[in-house]
Amino acid sequence: MQEIVLHPLEQYLRSDRLPHTWCPGCGIGTVMQAFIKAIDELKIDPKKIATISGIGCTGRIPLYLKFDGAHVLHGRAIPVALGIKLARPDLKVVVFGGDGDIVSIGGNHLIHAARRNADITVIMVNNFIYGLTGGQVAPTTPKETFTYTSPYNPDSKPFNVIQLVAAAGATYVARWSTAYPVLLKESIKKALLHRGFSFIEVISQCPEIFGRLNGFKTPYDLLKKIKDIGVIRRNIGPFEAKYDWNSEITLGEFVNKDEPTYLDQLNQVIEKAKVQGDKK
Repeated sequence: MQEIVLHPLEQYLRSDRLPHTWCPGCGIGTVMQAFIKAIDELKIDPKKIATISGIGCTGRIPLYLKFDGAHVLHGRAIPVALGIKLARPDLKVVVFGGDGDIVSIGGNHLIHAARRNADITVIMVNNFIYGLTGGQVAPTTPKETFTYTSPYNPDSKPFNVIQLVAAAGATYVARWSTAYPVLLKESIKKALLHRGFSFIEVISQCPEIFGRLNGFKTPYDLLKKIKDIGVIRRNIGPFEAKYDWNSEITLGEFVNKDEPTYLDQLNQVIEKAKVQGDKK
């Protein structure tokens, strides 16, 4: 009889939905594994976790996890996550999305969730392109590279998303890459324990679309490029973090501070309304 070998983190996976739909060499599996390892090491009850995603390759992550959650409209994962957190403050609510889903179509929700210091965690996988929907240019596509809709290079510079969310008010901001899965896992643990809006950008390889379009013959070649330009820097602020395809994409933890969360502020408003109501 053939021995059945289970994944060491089988308890968190919907194995009946495997094999997954990601291309060989894609970095999203590395991100998912770092996440469930963080959950396992923190001993968080799976019933106390909700995972939300929009459309895209990264949006498939919650479909393979044994947590409650929702797969929602393109760009709308963050407002759904905030609604869940308001209804169930006891849950750890985590959003997964790609750079197109989170920063382009969902960019408005991203900056306002950061401004409010909403009590959710957002893990954004940045593979420099719209992967699932056809290989279009994204707001994070480096200017020196190509996509199907920008064959002569993007017509404008990309967002440095770390600076964007920090300027908007996020209280935990970090950027890692799939080349450093252990450091990514440790950052996810911090984000899950953080009170307020926590944001992690993960630089990841998309070998089949972005990689092929830009001359990378194998997933390893693209991962090596990501590792070579990913420079870890300690004790610097978000506005010192670089996002440069030719020289450096700065990795590290850039913001970690304690401020009143959206739930804290909302409760203050409720209490103030009660006091004023009693006076009447």
